[in-house]
Formats: sequence, C-alpha cells, structure tokens
Amino acid sequence: MTLERGALLHNRYRIVEILGQGGMGSVYRAVDENLGVDVAVKENLFTTDEYARQFRLEAVILANLRHSNLTRVTDHFVIGDQGQYLVMDYIEGEDLRQRMERTNFLPDDEVILIGAAMSKALTYLHTRKPPILHRDVKPGNVKISPDGEIFLVDFGLAKVVQGSQVTTTGARAMTPGYSPPEQYGTARTDPRTDIYSLGATLYAALTGVIPEDGLARAMENAELTPVRKRAAKVSRRLANAVEKAMKIEADDRFQTAEEFRKALLSANSKTQRLIEDDFTIAPSPSVPLASIEKNSTEDNPISEPPSVGVPLGSQSVSPPTTTETPRQKRRKSRWKFVRFLLQMIIVFGGIAALAFYYPQFPAMLSQWGIISTPTATSAPIPELTPTEEMAAAVIETESPTATSTLEPTPTDTPEPTLTPTPTDTPTPSPTPIGGGAGQIAFVSDRTGAPQIYMANTEGNGIHPVTNLTEGACQPAWSPDGEKIVFVAPCELDQDVFKGASLYIVDADGTNLTPLPSAPGGDFEPTWSPDGKHIAFTSLRDGYMQIYSINLDDDSVLRLTNTDKDEFARYPAWSPFGNQIAYAIKRYSAYQIWTMTDTGQSPEQVTASNYTVWNVLPIWSPDGTVILYNQYYAGIPVRTWLMSISYENRGTEGIDVGAAPLPVQDVDYSEDGFWLVFEGKDGDNKEIYVMTVAGASRTQVTTDPANDFDPVWRPLP
Repeated sequence: MTLERGALLHNRYRIVEILGQGGMGSVYRAVDENLGVDVAVKENLFTTDEYARQFRLEAVILANLRHSNLTRVTDHFVIGDQGQYLVMDYIEGEDLRQRMERTNFLPDDEVILIGAAMSKALTYLHTRKPPILHRDVKPGNVKISPDGEIFLVDFGLAKVVQGSQVTTTGARAMTPGYSPPEQYGTARTDPRTDIYSLGATLYAALTGVIPEDGLARAMENAELTPVRKRAAKVSRRLANAVEKAMKIEADDRFQTAEEFRKALLSANSKTQRLIEDDFTIAPSPSVPLASIEKNSTEDNPISEPPSVGVPLGSQSVSPPTTTETPRQKRRKSRWKFVRFLLQMIIVFGGIAALAFYYPQFPAMLSQWGIISTPTATSAPIPELTPTEEMAAAVIETESPTATSTLEPTPTDTPEPTLTPTPTDTPTPSPTPIGGGAGQIAFVSDRTGAPQIYMANTEGNGIHPVTNLTEGACQPAWSPDGEKIVFVAPCELDQDVFKGASLYIVDADGTNLTPLPSAPGGDFEPTWSPDGKHIAFTSLRDGYMQIYSINLDDDSVLRLTNTDKDEFARYPAWSPFGNQIAYAIKRYSAYQIWTMTDTGQSPEQVTASNYTVWNVLPIWSPDGTVILYNQYYAGIPVRTWLMSISYENRGTEGIDVGAAPLPVQDVDYSEDGFWLVFEGKDGDNKEIYVMTVAGASRTQVTTDPANDFDPVWRPLP
C-alpha cells in the first residue's frame, strides 16, 4: 500500500511526496531526520524470494559504485511483509522524458552531451569486475539536475555478468522502442544491449519520436525510420552514429560504450574539443513538472490513431525554453524587424502590381472585405458539438450494446445453480519461457447461453467449468490459479450487466460461491495479486464506478468517485498490487487512468476524444507497460491493440502492429512473452495467441460458436 505523506519510515525517513509509481512500488522523496538531508526512497512491495533477491542485488550494485554520473545508495532495509526499501541520493531536476515533453526534441549539442555522459557511465559499469549491465537505459532513467549534470538512474534490471554465463541473474523487462531484440526471450545480453538502448534514447531525443521496436524490426515487421527523415537538421555524422548503435545484430553496433562516446563527440565541431568533465547541459527552467504532465494529457486529445514511431511530445503545450544572452536577444529582435519589413514590402508591392495590371483588383479586395471596413459581419460558422450518439458509434461494430446513460432497476436475481459437467481436468503445467504449454479460461456460447470453458493453449483439452441456465462470463483467475471469479447472468454481446452478481468457483467447476451483491449489477472483476481483494465495476450507486471487496470480511470499498456522467470501469490490478489501471469516460470518450489500490492519486495515462476510445487496460507482468484497446470511429471503424510504457504516461501509445484486426481483450502469459486475445475468424469471435510483438499468431479455438473473454491461467 502506498505510504502517506508525513509517514515515518524505519524510524528515520519522513515521507515528503511521491516522485513516481510503478508496478513494483513507488519512489518517494523523504527527509533523513538523522542527517537533515533529502533522499530518494525506492520500495519493492513484491517480496517473493526472486524479487527480494533482485532488489538486494540492486542495493549491492549501487552501494559499490562511485561515478560522477551515477547515483549513490546510502541505506537498504526490509520491513516484515511490507516490503524492501532502497535509500539513495535525491537528485532534483527533470528526467530526459520530461525534458522532451517540454521541448518536443533536443538540439544536436545537448543530445551529444547527454550521450557522452551516459556512455561514460556505461563504460564505468561495463569495465567493473565483474561487469555490470544496466539493461534499462531510456529517457525516464536519465536525470538532469538543476546544475545541468546528467545522471543514469534506476538499476532495478541490472545484471552482474559472471564469467561467460548465457542466462541472466536478474529480472528482465522490455521497453518497446528502447529494448534491442536480444532482450526479448532468453537470448544473451551483453554491453552492446545497453549501447542499443542508449542509441534509441538519443534517437527519441533528436526526433521527438519513439523508434520502431527492436523485436518487430528483427522479425521484419518494421524498419527503422532514418533519423534525418524525421529531423532533417540533425547532422549526418550524428545520425549515422545513433543508427549504428541501434543495429539489429549486436556485431554491427559499436562494440563498446567508449567507441560510441568518441563517435558522438566527433559528430560536432563544438564537442570534439570537450574534456570529460564538460558533459553538462543547460538546466531546465523553473516550470512545475506537474503542470507539464497535465498539459500533455489534457489539452491535446488524439486526433487519429497513432502508428509505430509515436511523437513523444506531440501533446505537450510548453514551448522550448532556451537561455539567451542579451546580445543574442538584440540580434534576434533586429532580424524580426528586418523580416517584418521585407514581408510588408512584398505584400504591398504585390498588391500595387496587381492593381496596375488588373484595374478590377481593388474592387475585388473591397468586395472581399480586405481593404474596406464594411459594417456587415460574416455569418458565424456553426460549431460541431460531439454527442453521445457520435461517441457510441466508435465501438458500434465491436461492442454494439455500449450504453451512455444508465438507470439500473433493482431486481432480485435468483442465485444460479451450477451443475458441474464431469470431465477429466488436465493438470496445469507451468508456462515455459516463450509460451509453450499452458492453460486459458474463456467464454463460449457453443451450447446456447455463454459458459466458461478451459483449454490448453494448443487448443486441445477444452471442457466446461460452468453450466448456468442464464450464462456466465468475464472470468478472472485467482493469483494461485486455483479459482475463477466470474459474472452471472450473462448474454452474448452484453456490455453493461444490470442485475448481475459475482461468483467464485474452483477450477474444476466445484464449490460455487456467490459474493455479496447489491441492487444494480456487479461485473468486470479482477483479482488482486495477493488474493485478498477483488476489484470490480458496479452499478450499485446508479452509474458505473469501481469498487473493491475484501475477501476476508466481505467489506466493500468504493475506489472511484466521479460525476454521474463520468463512468469508471475495466479495473486491472498492477502485478504488485499497489495500483489499479482503469478506464474513465470523460467528455463522451474513455481514457486510461491509474490510481492506488485504495483509490488515491488518480492519474491520466492516455488521452482520447469523441472519435477515439481507450478501454480494457492490462498490465505487463513486470508492471512497466499497459496494453489497452483503442476504438476509432474512422472509415472503417477499427480496433487497435495499443501499448504505453507506464513511465511514458501522458504521451501517445504505440500501435502494437498486430494484424488482422480486431485484437482485443488481451491477457499476458505468465512469462510475459505471449498474449492470448479475442479475434475474429469470419463473423465468429475466436481465441488466439501471439507474441507481445504481434507475431506468431495462432488460433486456439475453431468452434462455429463465439469464443471470447480469454484469460491466461497463472502457475498454480
């Protein structure tokens, strides 16, 4: 659970504010009351042996590092079952992601200096004995202090290379656009992995666009757009250096970070003469970062679905801010005046020439109202106001029963009776790295009313779990893979479940248990990672809001509290239980938001407008990425699978590129490399699996009926 402001942690650190939140925990600014200095406190709420070991590894790595471009760890401790905590130097300022949101893209000189400083830090890491790989270089992990100093932060995915090992010794995650292809799956990572990620970071800084994903490029589903095609003013030598660092084959990249640093510095005559201590850039202006993030998500709704290579700062309204000398300001003012005079000479000269050669031209100008001052005013242009009917058209083909105004009528819903169907339940097997054998639950109307079924991911072993007269749907697994929470009654293509209730059943179809309900309807359940709570959408207060039920005492907590015309639904727990992603309907369109597990600190993740709806969020197993569906009411109406890094919230998401469409209602495999989802085979809904990059699409179900609502079974 998120620490409150003012809380005293470990009898020493007084919490001041939350600096950021991720799937594993939060990062806080705190005051060390023993020393009277500000510190950053990073928490790990997931205390399994592997994650605890990885967190300790990060502490050991950082505690032994001494470099001008790296942060320093000062403390590490564990508090019972609450979590682990890492205390390090607090660095004021902005990170590179925030800087790019503010300025859209950076000038060559700044990018070179940032790249040189990061290359210097990576050289230090890679030459330790044993070597250390960072494996998560991206804009959010490059911090810029108020003095313009540049720091590489967050070693949560770092790896210590022991001998010639091939397997990793720590957690592994992928950030789309910044991770090289070898970081997906089980391929070996080495110092050239960090070089690729740094190159991708500099690419984004130069162009304002996230580069095409490395795995998609390796599978020939995408090609890297040249730097100068996106930013023509970038020097050719700098563009070549960045693109070389991002080669698909590691042997084609720079082989050391030092080589990359030299190539960057030699790309510009100003930086060739710099010594190592010159790697600082202009500090950021005194602009509240909170206002930058708000502007980037509120003021510029998406006008069309984004594609691969998404502008990072396309939604930022803060103009680039530079530091100018008085002489530069005077020179700029003179040039503005000269340009103004030249423009006026050209305009009036053109009018005089037209008047000389075409005597009727002044009369035309008068008729147009350009040189006369008529009293009549032009008729106002009617303004198009988005309506609920226009918004409803967005998902008409995919969710035809979406409702904009809900007035639930309380009804007494009889408790369904479950008649288990005797079957031989296959023993679930662990999902090996890369997918392989596993199990899914899904819904099918193959026997009439929708029922919940189970199947192996190869498509065999299909058998029913429920047999309810009025149907069952929207299954969600308990974290141990032994129970399913679901909704009943259900109808095919139902979107809002008035009068429905939540039930829990064992995976073999026995022990049906109703959860406490209230008039209105409960649906869209999701189980917390600790197995103690279920979040769900409910109509119990008259309109869609998100609630959480405590399974120990059946108490219910309302998590969202929006206006009656702002519906909240589709909750999804983060893998470490400290956050919930959800969709909220504002201004006639759905957006993705997050909040804490108790409903605090709501924060917008994606924008939308009345032609673009973002719904059905799902977290990646490492908590770094949120997948969601984007419905677009263009021609034709389509449903995209989108991805957004939680760290890059407020920017536009990236189209995963999965085809054919629609690809919706996705769920991750246990290892995080595969997705199960609902697609279409002709007019029928069917279940498919594919890689997270949208490749290796395989159809799981082939029944003539509709199969939908798939969820991947956790390891028991």
